Amino acid sequence: MPTPFITRRSLLALAAAIPMTSLFPVEAFGTPETPSSLRLSSEEVSKLFVRFAEERRMPPELGRWLSDQSIQKIAPYQVFDNVWCVGICWVSAYAIRTKEGVILIDTLHEPFVGKLLSNLKEGGIDLSEIKYVLMTHGHFDHVGGAWRLRQLLPHARFGMSARGWAEAEGHEKERNGFRMPPADLILKDGDKITLGETTVTVLETPGHTWGTCSYLYDVRDGDEVHRAVTIGGQGLNAMDDAKQLEAYIDSMKKLGDPKLGIDVDLTAHPFSTGQTEKIPAITAHQHGEPHPLVDRKAYLGRLERLIAGAERYRRQGAKA
Repeated sequence: MPTPFITRRSLLALAAAIPMTSLFPVEAFGTPETPSSLRLSSEEVSKLFVRFAEERRMPPELGRWLSDQSIQKIAPYQVFDNVWCVGICWVSAYAIRTKEGVILIDTLHEPFVGKLLSNLKEGGIDLSEIKYVLMTHGHFDHVGGAWRLRQLLPHARFGMSARGWAEAEGHEKERNGFRMPPADLILKDGDKITLGETTVTVLETPGHTWGTCSYLYDVRDGDEVHRAVTIGGQGLNAMDDAKQLEAYIDSMKKLGDPKLGIDVDLTAHPFSTGQTEKIPAITAHQHGEPHPLVDRKAYLGRLERLIAGAERYRRQGAKA
């Protein structure tokens, strides 16, 4: 039976459209020793998110996996010479080091902001070094830590698109929503944030949400320089109408433009690319060897699959 057209209230209402405390009941946090059955692979997690979409309710094993602090807490690791991953198992945060300070991409969410702070410290990053906090979009898992970080980083600039700020503020007003600081830096397509020797280019990539931004920047591996992107969102879980779905398809095509030169996909959700399983290879990597995350072919292949999936939903919606 064809899937009816995607709406926020339909069967694709996934985690990112649900207030944080509704997705993660407070009593679920701080679980004792984690059974091995909950140590899911990236592929298994991805399949459970698909099931969540189809059944319109959280699969119990996915809820336990998302809520288990021992599973979600991973050690920070240096992805490239100038980039550290300081996030958790299901959602990323990246610290880009420059000669003049640090640019942080995304903020995680409670109760994991403390882990973000300890990961930064373990990576040798002092909070006073953080000059910019760039957020990809207004869903809780990417901006839920902004309020706490704003208190700790009074001199940093917090940036997101105008619609991203509005979407985050809308979620803030929902029952059990998270708290957001006032809008600060309003980012637009083509804006460039330069700190030291590094420039981050803003790409507005609406679709996952209307306010989604992706960030383009150089990463260094010894004498090699590669072009990386952190894509704000690639899920179809918050679609309101056909117009938004078309915007999603256009954004995925935009991200594949050869002129952008992207060959590194620093994903916002590690399970979506299997990055978690690549951590041992990333940390063991030596200059002069092929880097595990430099793979333009794999990046373009994933964009093609995402576009094909969106086009399938578009056809199904037209039949409904």
